[in-house]
Amino acid sequence: MKIPEIYHEKQVMQLCALHTLNNLFQGNQLYSKTDLDNICCNLSPTEWINPHRSIIGLGNYDVNVIIAALKIKNYDAVWFDKRNDPSCINLDGIVGFILNIPSDCKIGNIKLPLRRRHWIAVRRVENYYYNLDSKLKNPEKIGDTDDVFKFLREQIQQLDHRELFLVYPLNNEKCKE
Repeated sequence: MKIPEIYHEKQVMQLCALHTLNNLFQGNQLYSKTDLDNICCNLSPTEWINPHRSIIGLGNYDVNVIIAALKIKNYDAVWFDKRNDPSCINLDGIVGFILNIPSDCKIGNIKLPLRRRHWIAVRRVENYYYNLDSKLKNPEKIGDTDDVFKFLREQIQQLDHRELFLVYPLNNEKCKE
């Protein structure tokens, strides 16, 4: 069986949102750090300290930046209500999923008492879904439709405030059911 080629950017600085977008759409430099920084400035043009990214400008972009970046390319993200089971999601037309999960802060091997948020892309490539987390060495095969529903269910049932977003093309009525 032929293994599909999967584009996978790895974590650099605090640019997980950038990597998530490029991994989701399977393309190098579909989005750049400059693109996301410009979106931050457009979202808060009069703010001296931009609330949509880290103070020192190394990334750590919020959901507003991701949604604005998606809209530029005619896509949208819809928050998934965790009170529902993921098996209710109509997968027709959905590009993939974006997860926001807590992440430990470390200096070397020392864990700090702080938590940051981390963005992860999940999408189908050919016949299987993959976890395209930029912190992984390689993409992680999740499996078929039943497997991705199980994976998403396990993610959103965690008690650490994980969030799930469905990504779909704008004006795709199939995905809004």
